[in-house]
Amino acid sequence: MELFERLTRRAKENPRRIVLPEGTEQRNLEAADLILAEGLAEIILIGSEAEINEKAKDLNLANIHKATIVDPADPAVIDKYAPLFFELRKKKGISMEDARKTTAKVLYLGALMVKAGDADGMVSGAINTTGDVLRAAFQVIKTAPGIDTVSGAFLMILPKDSPYGSDGLMVFADCAVVPDPDAKQLAQIAVCSAKTAKEVAGIDPRVALLTFSTKGSAKHERVDKVIEATALAHEMDPSLQLDGELQADAAMVPVVASLKAPKSDIAGKANVLVFPSLEVGNIAYKLVQRLAGVQAVGPLLQGLAAPVSDLSRGCNAHDIYKTIIMTANQAIHEN
Repeated sequence: MELFERLTRRAKENPRRIVLPEGTEQRNLEAADLILAEGLAEIILIGSEAEINEKAKDLNLANIHKATIVDPADPAVIDKYAPLFFELRKKKGISMEDARKTTAKVLYLGALMVKAGDADGMVSGAINTTGDVLRAAFQVIKTAPGIDTVSGAFLMILPKDSPYGSDGLMVFADCAVVPDPDAKQLAQIAVCSAKTAKEVAGIDPRVALLTFSTKGSAKHERVDKVIEATALAHEMDPSLQLDGELQADAAMVPVVASLKAPKSDIAGKANVLVFPSLEVGNIAYKLVQRLAGVQAVGPLLQGLAAPVSDLSRGCNAHDIYKTIIMTANQAIHEN
């Protein structure tokens, strides 16, 4: 069974409440309509009910009436969630008046619904920047216990005849958030990426921390960072199948692994690749996507206390549909 068949079945069997803060936007409405038609999640749309219903009618969307609509202009909604935001931010000097104004912003309202337990996950970013989505998530939902780094992972769906990965899948991280992670951040990215591989992709994670050196073949402070991160990740989770420092070919190709890292249990078999910096990860996933016929799905945000997914502003309705399914699967494991 392919990835999205598994994820779709799991979502349908365990429906979760997913809030879409950009609830009046056409692509979000089209994705929500399809999700609701298939019974894959309970959808919460943030926006004017009149505007949402009018657009749904114009687009011939037959299932939007099944969604819960939360209007950020409704004083009762602000009354409900502003005190929570005030409590979360009062040490930063925020006033209740400012808390009410911020709560009316759709990204913050969506995050507050997740924080309050009224939604299980949030999907946004079709019309808002990654920075805006992350800011709301950081301030409201915050990071998971023991984690203070949020990162972005891509599920890489390989051609069926590919010898790499597991069941045609790999996980690449961080490709979206942290420009130049230090050793501690890199270790957390590795541990969170393993969690994503297991819980969302459904594969047994074998994690490789990548750089331009394999087991001492080069000396540089950037290599030292990866070596330190590998040790820290083992301390965080001793059960994790993880190794570094490895070059990409040593991590993935058994013949190369036997030459460069013969004592490694991960070399030649890695299905989770952790890149040493954002520029490397972002370039790598895009090159693989374009040159090798690989489908890149994400980014899934990792490290938050509850599932939040960030969309590309160039996404289409089907991209949002898939992201809702993945976020719902994250939420299944969080609950």
